[in-house]
Amino acid sequence: MQKTTTFNLKLSLDLRELSQRYGLVFSFLLLCAVLSLLSDRFLTVSNLVNVLRQSSINGIIAVGMTYVILTAGIDLSVGAVLALSAVVTADLLQRELPVLLVVAIGLGLGSLLGLINGLFITKARVPPFVTTLGMMTIARGLALTYTQGRPITGLPESFRFIGTGSLGPVPMPILILALTFILGYILLMQTRVGLYIFAIGNNPVAARYAGIPLDRYITFVYIVAGLLSSLAGMILIARLGSAQPTAGIAYEFDAIAAVVVGGTSFAGGEGGLGGTLLGVLFIAVLNNGLNLLNVSSFYQPVVTGVVIALALLLYRLIRGEAG
Repeated sequence: MQKTTTFNLKLSLDLRELSQRYGLVFSFLLLCAVLSLLSDRFLTVSNLVNVLRQSSINGIIAVGMTYVILTAGIDLSVGAVLALSAVVTADLLQRELPVLLVVAIGLGLGSLLGLINGLFITKARVPPFVTTLGMMTIARGLALTYTQGRPITGLPESFRFIGTGSLGPVPMPILILALTFILGYILLMQTRVGLYIFAIGNNPVAARYAGIPLDRYITFVYIVAGLLSSLAGMILIARLGSAQPTAGIAYEFDAIAAVVVGGTSFAGGEGGLGGTLLGVLFIAVLNNGLNLLNVSSFYQPVVTGVVIALALLLYRLIRGEAG
């Protein structure tokens, strides 16, 4: 009897550990299996490539959001930063400045806005939610003012290549997404910078006593978020061929959802980019499946929200049981 009880307990603990580690993977595979049964177009190569291409914008933003949330922060301004960087980039391209120079200016603008966020949070001690909410309003207002509410069109083909071109069989947005995740993963998991980010999220007081310059690294993660938001904006306008001052609305919520579904804790110090990538793909596949099944666009946000909420609830239950 005792051996049976011990075996059952060990089996239960093993199942909990498997669920905790691979629950999102199982959920993602289950979602893919269900959609492949419901639609014969889902598993086609063209559709899967389309899913990856569509996930590139959210995926790039989500990398920066992962860094921020790992420090127990939040960035609500990423969508507005994307829009402002995009319209400035498009306007400078119309003035026939060199493409590489314009790209550098656009990325620099996003980094600058991220720097401002970081300085307000670390030096003025304004909470991240309030700081980035303010930046969201300011950047969106500047984007609308800069363009007078009108789209900017007529982007050069040399620039549009990053959104519509391919390197061999791989579309450029997918390639840029992959490179962003790889570089982000290396920085987070293989360098002292990543170690400090996790330490700050786990226990900022202990990190400060350990000699980690908290302000510097917290500011850094917001710079990364701003930089990647502007990069995502460039890919977006390159794909569409125009820059809208209203672009990026609610993108911050998609990125946050992907990061949290991927297992990164709002409390900081727990998670990573592997889970974020799965979260991004989970949301992209779900949206793609709803389109393939001809679900009304009015109902799609409701279904997506319910599925994400259930996924988060399941994750929290598993974490609670494991604790």
